[in-house]
Amino acid sequence: MAQAQKTAGTTAQQPPSKGYKQELNRVLTFKDLLIYGMIFMVPIAPMSVYGIVSKESFGMVPLVYLVGIIAMVFTALSYSRMSREFPVAGSVYSYVQRGLNPHIGFLSGWMILVDYILAPALLYAFSGLWLHSLAPSIPTFVWVLAFIAINTIVNAIGIQMAARANFILLGIELIALLVFIGYALKFVFADGMGAGGFSLTPLFQSEHVNIGFIATATSIAVLSFLGFDGISTLSEETKNPTRTVGKATVAALIILGLIFMAETYMAALIHPAYKNLDPDMGFFDIAREAGGSFLYYMLIIVNVLASGIANALAAQSAISRILYSMSRDKLLPGSSFFGKIHPKYKTPFNATLFVGVLSIIAANFLSIETIIKFVNFGALTSFMLLNITVFVYFYIKKKMRSFKDSIKYLMLPLVGFAIIAYVWSGFDKMTFLAGFSWLLIGIIVGAVKSKGYKVVPEALKDM
Repeated sequence: MAQAQKTAGTTAQQPPSKGYKQELNRVLTFKDLLIYGMIFMVPIAPMSVYGIVSKESFGMVPLVYLVGIIAMVFTALSYSRMSREFPVAGSVYSYVQRGLNPHIGFLSGWMILVDYILAPALLYAFSGLWLHSLAPSIPTFVWVLAFIAINTIVNAIGIQMAARANFILLGIELIALLVFIGYALKFVFADGMGAGGFSLTPLFQSEHVNIGFIATATSIAVLSFLGFDGISTLSEETKNPTRTVGKATVAALIILGLIFMAETYMAALIHPAYKNLDPDMGFFDIAREAGGSFLYYMLIIVNVLASGIANALAAQSAISRILYSMSRDKLLPGSSFFGKIHPKYKTPFNATLFVGVLSIIAANFLSIETIIKFVNFGALTSFMLLNITVFVYFYIKKKMRSFKDSIKYLMLPLVGFAIIAYVWSGFDKMTFLAGFSWLLIGIIVGAVKSKGYKVVPEALKDM
């Protein structure tokens, strides 16, 4: 009887197949997803851009990240709604495919593909440059190759190993952050240096806060929060994903946003004179001011680990799942290769290896500026499609139009769409050129694979 109850409970936690055979290893919990999301967004991410953001925001960097939490929570809620309805791998590709239209879904997957597939290369390039500056005798290429090898092996061997690595790496980042805050508290409150105590200046300056400031802050902050959406790529490796994926997505966004605010607020108290900060090394210079060379070099090294290992590990994991998801629908060139699961490790092994090889090429032959343009355009275009999908699927197709439902499925996703669309509209001409060129390639690939957009994947034919 006990065994029967145990079996029934296990079965009840499994989501509907949605037309697919369960191939991936379903072992992840809410804690694993939350850690993954936090690693993907990087708790110490503001350190690398603090100098630039500080000047753009008149020293109100904590306020910028508060704006970011508010701006992105609408899209996070859209991910939450769709993850409960469609607990399958593929993230925005699967959600738009099922909730809006199979062919538009392919294009949304194609756009998020360029974001995720180049994100690891961007992280490897940054990390390699930072380490090369500390050890000039070792070429950047060697560092990049080492990071890629480590992450590819960890991701290929299994999601449980990746989860354990994420836990350790997150711990390292949070410990480093606590050390910085400890030095900051001593410097400001015990030694009376910097601002000499609490100050509202980093949080609000009435003479500078207006519509223009909010618009600028939104543009900065939205791009700083990219990565929270990666949690949804692990739906088919999660226990009870209909409950945990959405909660972890929203929780990771809010927790990381609050951490961003705390660390940048303490940095502002240490060094209130934001105008003389170095754009690239501003936060690290502040750390040296409060804690000397030890804190300066420690934070640089931990940032390298956070980007080159932790963040890139999460990004590589996400893109391999999207490649797998699109390939099992036979929508990509080489689908038979990318759609295979390793019989022992239960991971998209071939897709993971491919991302590793592609990262080597991109990190060494594409400029960082070019990669950033593709990443930003792909991510925000997909976010807009996701918000529209929530509105169409729940409000139009399912006719969920009570007062409460109208807020959830009409107002909130459309606000999310408007915020992302505003930031998207501010891209420069080269970003639009790069983004629409990739989209055009996707339209051609989609037309060929779907025989002129007439054929839909087998898993969707009964929907």
